[in-house]
Amino acid sequence: MKSIKICGLLLGAAFVAASCSSDDEGGATVVTADSRAELYASSNSDGDVTVYDVRDTSNITAASFGTVSTDAEGIYYDGSSDEVTQASRSGLQLNAYGNVLLSTAGINLTATLSSNAVLVSPRDLAVNGDLYVVADNADVDGNPDTADGRIFIFQKTNGEFTLRNTVTTDFALWGIEFVGDNLYAVVDKTSDVAVFANFTATNTADAAITPTKRITIEGIVRTHGIAESNGTMILTDVGDAASDTDGGFHVISNFESKFAAVANGETLAVAGNQVRVAGAATFLGNPVAAEYDAVNDIVYIAERANAGGRVLAYANVQAGGDLAPTVNNELEGASSLYLYQE
Repeated sequence: MKSIKICGLLLGAAFVAASCSSDDEGGATVVTADSRAELYASSNSDGDVTVYDVRDTSNITAASFGTVSTDAEGIYYDGSSDEVTQASRSGLQLNAYGNVLLSTAGINLTATLSSNAVLVSPRDLAVNGDLYVVADNADVDGNPDTADGRIFIFQKTNGEFTLRNTVTTDFALWGIEFVGDNLYAVVDKTSDVAVFANFTATNTADAAITPTKRITIEGIVRTHGIAESNGTMILTDVGDAASDTDGGFHVISNFESKFAAVANGETLAVAGNQVRVAGAATFLGNPVAAEYDAVNDIVYIAERANAGGRVLAYANVQAGGDLAPTVNNELEGASSLYLYQE
């Protein structure tokens, strides 16, 4: 057993302290010392940005920063500008914060860029070039018996977020993920995943749209989180939203070819296609977001229900089963993740 202490992050040239946790077990994964590997997390409970240095999972360091939000869901980090962007559920806008790694842990970051407050119930943020795409799960037509959602498309140019257009989907939304120019979207309240081919180029005006394809993922009760890297897709399963112990996630290698082989409206079988991680040892109840380190075969999860919120990591996930996390850090209200590596 290895004890992983979460006790501070080296930000720029300054070492800063943060709260500690040491309830982790498993093996360490080390990325080369001169590389970067950071996990950015948002929270529903306070809107803070928490940054984990995950180059060495036996010696993770962390720091948290206040923001103008008290509730945030959806996060992205731009390494070229050292800028983190959140979708604010309290402010109903996109907020960007610069010089994150030059800041002192515990301070309140100042928003350097904000969109107009046009969002309603943002759940995830995906970025493709200068386009920042937000999945919003608010009821569009006011009828809870009809499934619908919105996707807000912002363009970041000349130091501004401008709402380019908004599209309405014929299903409720949660997680979204770009794979190239195709946007994959979780169909909330189901075990389905949909894709919009060439999303930003095809959908340039306000409109009601339907996905290019929608399929069911066998073995999942209700999916929320979605993440892709190097051809492998991670999908989380929150199960019964009222339970903090019945969650899991699926690992699907060669995802695009497997997705393409399933006809529209049909099901991707578990056997021969998917690996499921679930069980009492996982600490998974409502895993709402995921990120995947394909180089080291590590899945990171934002767990919302268990203990009020955790950030978890799992090594050797291709083995599947009831895996104990190699990193288990309590983070109240954990809602979204973004993994930055270079």
